[in-house]
Amino acid sequence: MASITLRQLAHSYDGETFALQHLDHVWQQGGAYALLGPSGCGKSTLLNIISGLVMPSEGEVLFDDIRVNELSPQQRNIAQVFQFPVVYDAMTVRQNLAFPLKNMKLEKAPINAKVDEIAELLGLSEKLAKKAKGLSADDKQKVSMGRGLVRDDVSAILFDEPLTVIDPHLKWKLRRKLKEIHEKLNITMVYVTHDQLEAATFADEIAVMYEGKIVQFGTPQSLFERPNHTFVGYFIGSPGMNFIDVQVGENGLSSQGTTFHLEQALVDSLNGLISQNMKLGIRPEHIQIVSSATETSYSADVEFIEHLGDHQIVTVQFLQQRWHIRVAESYRCNDACVHFELPKMNLKIFVDEYLFELESLPLINKGSASSELTPLHKNTAEVRGAHD
Repeated sequence: MASITLRQLAHSYDGETFALQHLDHVWQQGGAYALLGPSGCGKSTLLNIISGLVMPSEGEVLFDDIRVNELSPQQRNIAQVFQFPVVYDAMTVRQNLAFPLKNMKLEKAPINAKVDEIAELLGLSEKLAKKAKGLSADDKQKVSMGRGLVRDDVSAILFDEPLTVIDPHLKWKLRRKLKEIHEKLNITMVYVTHDQLEAATFADEIAVMYEGKIVQFGTPQSLFERPNHTFVGYFIGSPGMNFIDVQVGENGLSSQGTTFHLEQALVDSLNGLISQNMKLGIRPEHIQIVSSATETSYSADVEFIEHLGDHQIVTVQFLQQRWHIRVAESYRCNDACVHFELPKMNLKIFVDEYLFELESLPLINKGSASSELTPLHKNTAEVRGAHD
C-alpha cells in the first residue's frame, strides 16, 4: 500500500486543450476515496495517469514520496479494475483469481489460501470450479475485482466505474462488499464514478472533479452541507442546490427587484470585489413552505409536483428561475402559488462560482446581525477544456 501524491499534474492530449488542469492532491495510504464528476471532467485521465497507462504532460506522480512517472503499471504494483470485466473465459474462477499470484511465482498453498479468502469476501466460493465463460456479468466483474484484491503487494487498487454493467439491484450489494473488503484489507482504493450514491456509499472522502480540476475534496456530508463551488452544489444532492444570480445593492443582494437584506459590513465587503458574477444558493431540503405570506417570506408559482414515496419535490418559478423545494409526502399543495422562507443559516453566497464562507447570520430578511465574509481557497487556473 502507498500514499499517492500529485504535484502540479496536468495533461493535454493534443498540446492545446487540457484534460487536466494543474492539480496538487494527496491520497493517504489505506484510504477509500472516490473521484466523482460528469463525463468529460478528466476522471479516467487522472486514474490512467496514476496507474501508469498515460504519461502526464506536466507534473509528478509520487508513491510514498518516490517519483513514478517513468515506471510502468507493473513496476508501480497497481491493480486496476475497468468499466467492463476483464476475465479469461477459458479459465475457471479459481484459475482467474490465481493468475496474478502464479505470475509472482508463489507456492501453491499460499495461492489457494488467498484465492479462497477473496472468493469468500466476494461471494464466489461456490463458483470457483466454474468456467468464467458461463458467469453472469456481475459475477465476471467480481472476478475482475478479485484479481486485483488477491495481491498483497499492490500500492493501490483503482476502480474505473466498475459497476456500469451490473444490474441495478446488485449494485448496492457490491458497493457494500467493496467497503467491507477495504475495511478488512486496508488497501488504498480510488473509485471513479459519475454516480454520487456510489461515491458516498464507497468512499470516506470524495474528490469532485469539474472541467479538469478537483474543485472540492471532503466527506459526503461536507460536500452536501458546505459546497465550495456551484458545480458541487448542483451535482451533489437530489435535486441539487437552487441558484439565482444576484447583484450587490445598497441594502444587500438583489435580483429582479427582490432584495435579500444584508448587514452593512457585509455589503461593503461584497462591494469591494471586482467580480460581477455572484450567486445566491440554497438546497431544496432547507426551504420552508409557510401557510401564508409573511414579512420574511417569498412567493413563487407552482409548476408541478413529483411524489417520490417518502417525500415530494415541488418545482416552482421564482424570479424567472426554476427552483425545487423538498417537502414531506404528507404536504398538500392546493394553490397555484406557494409562500416560503429561506433560513438564513442555510443560504450560501458564491463569487466567481466559488463559495464565500458565511459566518454568523450574514444573510437576513430583516433586522441586523454580526457577520463576516471569508473566501475559501480557490483554484484560479484558467479552464482550457477537458475530456475523460
